[in-house]
Amino acid sequence: MKPFRMFFRSIRDAFKSVVRNFSLSLASISCISITLIIVAIGIMASLNVNNFTKVIKEDVTIVVFIKRDVDESSLGVIRAKLDQIDNISTIDYKSKKQLRDEMQATSPTLDATMKDWSEDENPLKDTFQIKVTEIEEIAETASTISKIEGVDSVNYGETMVGKFLSAFKMIEKGTILVVVLLILVTVFLIINTIKLTIFSRKREISIMRVVGASNLSIKMPFVIEGMVLGMFGSLIPIILIIYGYYALYKHFGGQIFSPLIQLIKPGPFVYIVSLIILAIGMIVGMIGSYRAVRKYLKV
Repeated sequence: MKPFRMFFRSIRDAFKSVVRNFSLSLASISCISITLIIVAIGIMASLNVNNFTKVIKEDVTIVVFIKRDVDESSLGVIRAKLDQIDNISTIDYKSKKQLRDEMQATSPTLDATMKDWSEDENPLKDTFQIKVTEIEEIAETASTISKIEGVDSVNYGETMVGKFLSAFKMIEKGTILVVVLLILVTVFLIINTIKLTIFSRKREISIMRVVGASNLSIKMPFVIEGMVLGMFGSLIPIILIIYGYYALYKHFGGQIFSPLIQLIKPGPFVYIVSLIILAIGMIVGMIGSYRAVRKYLKV
């Protein structure tokens, strides 16, 4: 029972201390808020960039052109062989007539040119349009497809896809590095701000030691106070995350410049990020207080 009493008493004392040392607490909370806002922006930007790359990856299509002399039964055999390839997620067959109709619908000029084509005059080829599960293995998958009997050629924009994959890897690594660096800077700033706050109360801790308080009973209120400061410091970033991101998403209509660059839908995204920011604020606040009491005040 004693540890529980000590814990709840520490919570009470922590809130009292925040109010009693309001100016110093406000400085710590302000520092925490500013740094957590930067971290929140970094995290949200990083996750959205990863979402952009995911959407673009999902849009990459392998187009399989079928030889002209392939009949209906042979088409079925080709389809069955495609179904056996592990990396293929979806297969969409389009006849040369369907392709002609789609092209006609995109332009009056094409419509005027193609509308009088007979079946024999149509130079287009039947195709299978394929989406892959792992885009990193797309070259190997395309090579496997090209060896199937009846397949004339395979196209997926090899050069451009290779450049995209290299760019995606660099972007993903870069965004992760930026977020990690921002979190480390945040930890450094918050810890040092709370150290200054607690160092200014060295006399208070000295009195607690004189009256025989144990190290744990001295540290506990300050650690809880750091957690409280971190919690209060994360409130403004959380409000900005929720309302700011909803406003941003609505303003851009869920995408930036192109349907390929889609923003992540606000819910539950903003609430997950908010919980992450709250956790970072509280944990770093506790660490900062603990280090300040242990090292600076020699408790």
